Amino acid sequence: RAEAVRAEAVRQVKEAWQANDITALVGLLDPAAVMTADGGGVAGAALHPIEGGARIAQYMIAIADRAPGLELLERSVNGTPGLVARRAGVVLTVAAFDVHDGHVTRIWAVRNPEKLRPWAEAG
Repeated sequence: RAEAVRAEAVRQVKEAWQANDITALVGLLDPAAVMTADGGGVAGAALHPIEGGARIAQYMIAIADRAPGLELLERSVNGTPGLVARRAGVVLTVAAFDVHDGHVTRIWAVRNPEKLRPWAEAG
């Protein structure tokens, strides 16, 4: 049951993100949600955690605006529903989610190319 709720929340985030629908994203994110990004000092990533659903939604929309052609794929990430972002076939980000009461409470986004290598090889 919890996995189904998480999978549905991730699917809704994906659809809202692809549609550039900031209102829908804000509604899916818990107001106290936190997003952490790991760029490994190599890939561009937020240097500090982004706190608050509205700020995270704005950040996600800004990413989409800067990366036309971004493809979001629903994949298992660390054994739970997550998203893989690719552009021109290259994996840019892998994101894992925590969901509570149907709202995303935490997003971990990995952008470090070293950590993404297994994803690139898996396709």
